[in-house]
Amino acid sequence: MGTDKALLELQGQTIIEHLLSRVSSLGQQETILITNRPHDYAHLGLPMFSDVLPDKGSLGGIYTALYYSRQPYTLALACDMPFVNPALLDYLLRLCESDQFDVIVPRVNGFPEGLHAVYSQACLTPIRQRLETDRLKVIGFYPDVRVRFVEETEHQPLDPRGLSFFNVNTPDELAAAERLMNE
Repeated sequence: MGTDKALLELQGQTIIEHLLSRVSSLGQQETILITNRPHDYAHLGLPMFSDVLPDKGSLGGIYTALYYSRQPYTLALACDMPFVNPALLDYLLRLCESDQFDVIVPRVNGFPEGLHAVYSQACLTPIRQRLETDRLKVIGFYPDVRVRFVEETEHQPLDPRGLSFFNVNTPDELAAAERLMNE
């Protein structure tokens, strides 16, 4: 996109503002933002943290969120997903209550959505090991932890159109998001 996707506007609000609005009813004890440009997000009034290990991509962002989170589980969401579904997110969070899993992640078309998932503090060490050896694939550490995949047949009733997983990466996708907002 050539610019920070989270700060792109849809119907007068930035994508990150849409995202924050959709998660505001989840009852979380804290909401933190991982960014290396805190001045761009100061208007949101959230606690912000820069990457613990710089230049480690999305996996480094997840690690940083877990590192600074004061909770046993942390919901990690990409900043370019304006249609996350609160009912689906609530479902993922309720699956944490059994304390049987370290990662709770939906699968779409057979692939885990690692930037729309819940991670336990138990993920810190396996993620750190990957980061230190520059193995940065978000789901690369999954074999080292207890993962609960939420299959499409399970999450589709909560989000029938699958819009939770719609992310804005191109101008065409931004235009599509605008059309979806108008529906």
